[in-house]
Amino acid sequence: MTLAYVGLGSNLGDRESLIRRAAELIGARRLSTVIETDPWGHEDQPKFLNAVAEIETPLTARQLLDHLLDVERRLGRERIGPKWGPRTIDLDLLVYGEETIDEPGLVVPHPRLTQRLFALGPLAELVPSLKIPGNGTVQEALSGLQSAP
Repeated sequence: MTLAYVGLGSNLGDRESLIRRAAELIGARRLSTVIETDPWGHEDQPKFLNAVAEIETPLTARQLLDHLLDVERRLGRERIGPKWGPRTIDLDLLVYGEETIDEPGLVVPHPRLTQRLFALGPLAELVPSLKIPGNGTVQEALSGLQSAP
């Protein structure tokens, strides 16, 4: 079994219900506080609700990613429109155990995790001392992001 952390986001439809349903479908052991955040990457869109789920899984990282994509589809996610555009649900594999993975279509830890307050904040709520492979602890990454100009 591997302990993994998944970022959940939604800015279309019943955002909180979608996040809570996705957390159920991925088998979340714990879910951070759901927070409202400004869009990232493509700013002309509705605000997001974001959270982070802790899961324990027997799946490999690739199998888990496939499962996350399937849950997105089941909850109405359509990959149309601009990158980082509006979506019913977005599930990002943030950290998978202590593994570092760089394969086509799968990079772990998430390549932009340390740039995203909306992911680091909820992750720090769950596990501030978690080591992000190659990047120190979650709390250190969060402090660095919060102190950046």
